Amino acid sequence: MARSAKIRGLSDILTFFRRNETPIFFVSPTSFNLLGLEKFVNRFYHINYFDSFDGNHPRVFVPTEKSHAEFESMEDVCNYMLMHKEVIDRIKKAGKGPARLLFVMLDEKTEEICDELGVKIALPPVEMRKRLDSKIELTRLASEAGIDSAPNVLVKKADSYAELMAAANKSKLGNDLVVQTPYGDSGRTTFFIKSEADYNKHAKDMKDEQLKIMKRINHMPGTMEVCVTRHGTLSGPIQTDITGFEEITPYKGGWCGNDVWPKIFNAKIRRELRNMASALGDRLYKEGYKGVFCMDFLLDTDDGTPYLGEVNPRISGASPLTNLITAHYGGVPLFLFHLLEYLDVDYEINLRKVQNRWNEYDFWSQLVLKQTEDKVRQLTHAPRSGVWSMDNHGGISFDRLDLDWTNVIDNDEAYYLRVYREGDYTYKGADLGIIVSRGRMQTEQRELRERAKLWTAAINAEFHGVEPGAVPDIYQDPYRSKLF
Repeated sequence: MARSAKIRGLSDILTFFRRNETPIFFVSPTSFNLLGLEKFVNRFYHINYFDSFDGNHPRVFVPTEKSHAEFESMEDVCNYMLMHKEVIDRIKKAGKGPARLLFVMLDEKTEEICDELGVKIALPPVEMRKRLDSKIELTRLASEAGIDSAPNVLVKKADSYAELMAAANKSKLGNDLVVQTPYGDSGRTTFFIKSEADYNKHAKDMKDEQLKIMKRINHMPGTMEVCVTRHGTLSGPIQTDITGFEEITPYKGGWCGNDVWPKIFNAKIRRELRNMASALGDRLYKEGYKGVFCMDFLLDTDDGTPYLGEVNPRISGASPLTNLITAHYGGVPLFLFHLLEYLDVDYEINLRKVQNRWNEYDFWSQLVLKQTEDKVRQLTHAPRSGVWSMDNHGGISFDRLDLDWTNVIDNDEAYYLRVYREGDYTYKGADLGIIVSRGRMQTEQRELRERAKLWTAAINAEFHGVEPGAVPDIYQDPYRSKLF
């Protein structure tokens, strides 16, 4: 389809991407966030640091030579790969340019490198992402859009327990508080404070920081991936968060997966959440934002009120299940509408009809497994990526190599996407891999289901390692665990 032709309707959109000649690269440590998009988009490729598929995925490229300074963030990993000769050659040979590049995390250096390479970043600018990533700024914008957050007060700082409680009491938030600093993810900058001892435990993390002080409520946490387009806002399936289970993550309150289950909430709550997503998307569009973002929410389980939690203005950990559901059951992954906003194409679409395609689906879940032990080990064996099956006693075996996690057939199967392999070093908090399965991993009471415990234990048992004689300094920094 010629670029000059106007695209009208979903059929034209699918045809456009099937015939796409613009190279599109997702540059990230793993292909986790956007795995499966290559089935819909011609010339869509993954450039990864970790080799999850042992070279068996035709759309995944991993540079063979790896020699680099210490990484301190996901941005460092991506910037290293962008300056790698093998990666540069791969991008230049991919097809008609300029190529579009996608990242989960990027910084100003990433933008500079891409400018030098003559490629375009198909994401909002770093400056905008940073501004919207602030929980303080986001709360202000949401309030302007008429969106409620859990009862809270924003303060410039509270450098003592007395100052914190004075601000909380003035806003009638009570003595059981949840406090957040502007930036941070996976629960690492969220602090639960009921006493001065709790405050003192986290005081150094809150010192001289702007704070969002919230009343602690009984709640069900969840998330929705949302896509802002020139024609309006689309939202993916409602997901409930799996957080803080010591079997999966060493971080209290840390994110470690999601469940997707239809009719999780009643029709009224589902409608309120979609209205919230739409209003927030429309407000961010006025700020110049376009494309996907992740909207976290808190559902008050006492009175059924949904509140805005926070926003991750980026491709996120909610993206895999979002695209799985919207593609597998609705025929078109949500992320295609993100790409349309960053390609040179004029299109028309009835968003309501597209949104309605995503109303019916089955139960799916994902678990992000982290090393919970506080030690460094060098792996001598690691489980393979592909479909695994579980017997009646909780034992698992590798069933088949597969590149598509929607090919999981039943609840006794799960797809495992490997991150670390033989020879790699792992450490406390390291993202070992991801389990994707049909069925739920968490109960309505936010308890880990037995099948989740069995899958977690069984996959962890597949890892074998030894204590290295000398641990490289690169594996001492716990921040390095943030891959998704």
